Amino acid sequence: MKNPIKLQQIAAHFRLQGTVTDVSPLGNGLINDTFKVTTKGVETPDYVLQRINHHVFQDVELLQRNIEIVTRHIRQKLLATGERDIERKVLQFLTADNGKTYYRDDEGSYWRMSVLIPRSFTYNEVTPPYSYEAGLAFGHFESMLTDVEEQLGETIPDFHNMELRLRQLSEAVAQDAAGRVKETGRELDLIREHANDMCRAEVLFREGKLPKRICHCDTKVNNMLFDEDGKVLCVIDLDTVMPSFIFSDYGDFLRTAANTVAEDSPASEQIQFREDIFQAFTEGFLSGTKPFITPLEVEMLPYAVALFPMMQAVRFLTDYLNGDTYYKIAYPQHNLVRTRNQLQFFSRIAEQENNIRTFIDQKRLTL
Repeated sequence: MKNPIKLQQIAAHFRLQGTVTDVSPLGNGLINDTFKVTTKGVETPDYVLQRINHHVFQDVELLQRNIEIVTRHIRQKLLATGERDIERKVLQFLTADNGKTYYRDDEGSYWRMSVLIPRSFTYNEVTPPYSYEAGLAFGHFESMLTDVEEQLGETIPDFHNMELRLRQLSEAVAQDAAGRVKETGRELDLIREHANDMCRAEVLFREGKLPKRICHCDTKVNNMLFDEDGKVLCVIDLDTVMPSFIFSDYGDFLRTAANTVAEDSPASEQIQFREDIFQAFTEGFLSGTKPFITPLEVEMLPYAVALFPMMQAVRFLTDYLNGDTYYKIAYPQHNLVRTRNQLQFFSRIAEQENNIRTFIDQKRLTL
């Protein structure tokens, strides 16, 4: 991490207002390093400075272009509806002295800066009220972007492509680099049993029956800013915004939020599917996506609930078989424990499939 003087020098490359008085760490993000830039001056804003993890997001030009397109489009939509608090409803990124919304320093790191939204808060707690607000916000986010004319790229290619993830698992099994295949027979059998069904989205897309949307692809409660009254101001952390199936924003939220234990907990007997979180998020999401969601997409939402635990199980198991080269681990069987956790959650969801489908059908009729 750079020292404050270096950070101030980096901040000076952006066209900000006022004089920088302090740069301090902000938040605890796992991907990018984030800092608060404090300024002094007459009504000058503070800022958020981020070092972009270009090992994860390897095409920074594409990444920032996506974000510029999305934030510009949302701003135009808000202006058209007469939004009065617009500066708190959409992120605003600054231009650097190179004319771009990012700056590359002499050490090869990439940086960007946005205006800090005042009087805003994030929450990590997952409750039914916050889950409803999350569903509504992410659904509305997608809704505002349905008519984006410019083509966005994939910041992480094939991020939620189940067919690719299964191919990667097959390659890991064939190579057996860490000599672990023999101990994972039960997990592999369960995955293979459901593999074809879990690839339905890709098949329907190739048949022209299922569209791709502009999705957030990292739907968590703490990826929203709330105002003083607990209402959502805007969606943040836009690095993964890209074309994907609507299931990415729906299923990925429930994968973590509706599980009664953490994704790497070995306490499989405690894993349950939280219907209260599912119902609250679903109600909000269906409301937010009502202007555009198709009957087929609604019909496949139960599939999305099951898809993401299975997809994550495949990813964890692939890494385990490859010798733990991607995910950080705390002990040798960490990725195997994660795999079993997600497969157990998948099984709990399967037990609730009828209730899940019934609730979605009922809510669709009342919206």
